[in-house]
Order: sequence, then structure tokens, then C-alpha cells
Amino acid sequence: MSRRCSISGKGVLSGNNVSHAHNKTRRRFLPNIQVSSMPSEALGRSIKLKLSTQTIRTIEKNGGIDAYLLSTSNTKLTDEAQRLKRKIRLASEAVSAS
Repeated sequence: MSRRCSISGKGVLSGNNVSHAHNKTRRRFLPNIQVSSMPSEALGRSIKLKLSTQTIRTIEKNGGIDAYLLSTSNTKLTDEAQRLKRKIRLASEAVSAS
């Protein structure tokens, strides 16, 4: 299982543990990834995603997964998030057209 956020793309970083004697050993900084189910109003169902806790907080602040994806530019989203954004946009356009 890759440790990467499905929306923001946040992943594992690497660095050094530095001791008092200034010895350096390599280490990994793991992101706090949680499997979360976000309800989508446009699709009418819940979407299960692997999200970082920072992304979960940002989605909740913006009013849900639909509002967050539609207000965020595609350059800041992963490929999976862009596909989800297209589905949400098409579903919301279909609802507003009928």
C-alpha cells in the first residue's frame, strides 16, 4: 500500500536523524494517511479515499468533497482527483439541466 494522499499527492519524505554527536542516519517521514469515506452530494454516494489528515481538514473547511474539488485547480490535484472532479462536474450539470 503506497503512502500517498489520493487528492493532494502528499507522500513520504526522507531526511536524517541527527544525534548530539552530529552523526547522521537516514530516516523516513511518513505522512498521516487515513482511509476516509467522504459523502458526495452530486454523486449521491460516499467516496472512499486514502487522505492525509491535512487534506481531510481542508475538505471539511471548504464544505465537502464536491466544493473542494470544484474550487481547486487541476494543477494541484492528482490524476485520481481530476477524474473524480470530472464525474462530480458532470453529475452536477446533469442535475441542474433537468
